[in-house]
Amino acid sequence: MPMTPRTSKPRPPSGRPPKNQPALKARPATPPEAAPLAADPARMELFAVATPGLETPLADEIRALGHTPDIQPGGIGFTGGWADIWRANLRLRGATRILARIGAFRAMHPAQLDKRARRFPWADWLRPDVPIRIEATSRKSRIYHAGAIIQRFEAAIRDSLGAPIADDAPVTLKIRIEDDLCTISLDTSGESLHKRGHKQAVGKAPMRETMAAMFLRECGFDGREPVLDPMCGSGTFVIEAAEIAAGLAPGRLRGFAFKQLPGFDPQAWAALRTGAATTPPLTFYGRDRDPGAIRMSHENAERAGVGGWTDFQTCAFADLTRPEGPPGLVMINPPYGARIGNKGPLFGLHAAMGEVLRSRFRGWRVGLVTSEPQLARATGLPFRDPGPYVAHGGLKIRLFQTGPL
Repeated sequence: MPMTPRTSKPRPPSGRPPKNQPALKARPATPPEAAPLAADPARMELFAVATPGLETPLADEIRALGHTPDIQPGGIGFTGGWADIWRANLRLRGATRILARIGAFRAMHPAQLDKRARRFPWADWLRPDVPIRIEATSRKSRIYHAGAIIQRFEAAIRDSLGAPIADDAPVTLKIRIEDDLCTISLDTSGESLHKRGHKQAVGKAPMRETMAAMFLRECGFDGREPVLDPMCGSGTFVIEAAEIAAGLAPGRLRGFAFKQLPGFDPQAWAALRTGAATTPPLTFYGRDRDPGAIRMSHENAERAGVGGWTDFQTCAFADLTRPEGPPGLVMINPPYGARIGNKGPLFGLHAAMGEVLRSRFRGWRVGLVTSEPQLARATGLPFRDPGPYVAHGGLKIRLFQTGPL
């Protein structure tokens, strides 16, 4: 039987699929990589670093400056521009430093981190003539080596901006990678904000000015009553109280890192700093049995410009007398725990303190800072429930308060 020749089906026109066969979708072109997201200088995410345990009074301070505070672990978030950064550094008494979040981007591997760091608009935020220091942390991210993160950002800034890198640089850039999200922040403060610029001498167990100011605020102090510290050391509580009463900005005598940034406006800054202090109709008292401490306190108060409103005298607690005038606040940071070693004699000291205050300071309130609740109870004073734990020198301290005695 002759074979029938096989005929092939006609091919469809070029570019059209055969019948009943779906058309193939064209593969989209790879989009260009998104540029790193830089912040809006008029509306940055700002972060006021707080002493752990003192976030609430710092949030109250930020609210008083006209912002909406967002209490977060380690501090307070709020929104603002450069003028708000300058004002926060100048005015906030409880903040340790002010960070400005200037950009963010995703980075899944080191090459991506390097590429995006080089594309960031560094010239908008840093000056090529000002040295930079870089710090980095990583958490729950594929890029986890802090040293490698720092190296890539140093190279990116050197190559794209030309700014030098130095360990003692006046400006610090903080890089945080969490869940593969890289956040870039500028430390706008420089040195810790507890360094007000007037204290050259400190005692053996100094309390930072930021903590003292927040403890005063927690006690309801607003500058309209006298304050007495019977164990004043270098005068921190007394000087902070006098400055608050006089309306003096805590940062008026010091420098800031933001002055080294391209967004700084010297004329606007000068206008922000204007405002004469008012002379308070009160005196703020410091007493200490150590003549050297009294000398330090007096010198620190003079440098702070509040010497005319403060009174420092050598005096043992047993000889303490109530100052003339209206009642006010007795603020004490007495010896406790690790500061003194043997706790035994402290119970007798606190009992004697309580007796002096009950008998001679009727109508005054008392604020006492200690790491030992037993010592607070040893005074016999009618303390309310203590405040939250606050980190201080490796210890956890709390504020104990009374109403009027």
